[in-house]
Amino acid sequence: LIRFAPNDSFKQIGREIFHNSVSHFHEVDSLRGAADAIIGISYFLKDVQNDEGMVKIMRQLCKRLTEAYRYNASDDWQWFEDRMTYDNAILPLALFSAYEVAGDEDYFKIASESTNFLESVVFRNGYLEPVGNNDWYVKGGNLPEFDQQSIDVMAMVLLYNQMFQVTKEKSCLDKMFKSYMWFLGENSLRLPLFDHETMGCCDGLMTTGVNRNQGAESTLAYWISHLMVLSAQEHEHLVSARQ
Repeated sequence: LIRFAPNDSFKQIGREIFHNSVSHFHEVDSLRGAADAIIGISYFLKDVQNDEGMVKIMRQLCKRLTEAYRYNASDDWQWFEDRMTYDNAILPLALFSAYEVAGDEDYFKIASESTNFLESVVFRNGYLEPVGNNDWYVKGGNLPEFDQQSIDVMAMVLLYNQMFQVTKEKSCLDKMFKSYMWFLGENSLRLPLFDHETMGCCDGLMTTGVNRNQGAESTLAYWISHLMVLSAQEHEHLVSARQ
């Protein structure tokens, strides 16, 4: 609402919500909660520049991620935890977002390393295969194929969009599109999850097929991903036209 508000009324509502939430940031104890807060602050700082107090808060939250990474990472496991669960891409996404506004090379380094590791896990057969929620992927254990969830795919799309913002590498857009195609059938079961009749999105892939429930989280995950890909395509066309 703050960064992309279509009018001033929406922007002011966003500011009120944001400032009411700031006092609670220090209470966030999960890495994904910290990551979400970092991303929100990065959008705020793109709209309200030179807010040193907010930059400090963002750095404190980033410290939780970087310390977790250094504690858990090893030569064969470049990750923030000793397991990969859900919404994984949100963690490197947060550090890429913080890097864009703060310019801390440490954020970029850890975000890049963890993204490379994440890719080695979820792109195994030429298409996206998010970590299954059947016991998750514990370090040293087996990688579960199912159930795969829509929220993980949205996080990958957002990650590659943010990577493109900071690196300008076209490969990021290619990986974004490949991730998005999971919704349309380029997945383990070769089955689409987006429903063209209802305009909703099924909840995930199970060993037995598609979970036909179309929850709000999955539908929002699809449409956010869809709009992000459209925006990226428009940007790519503009760049090509200028060249």
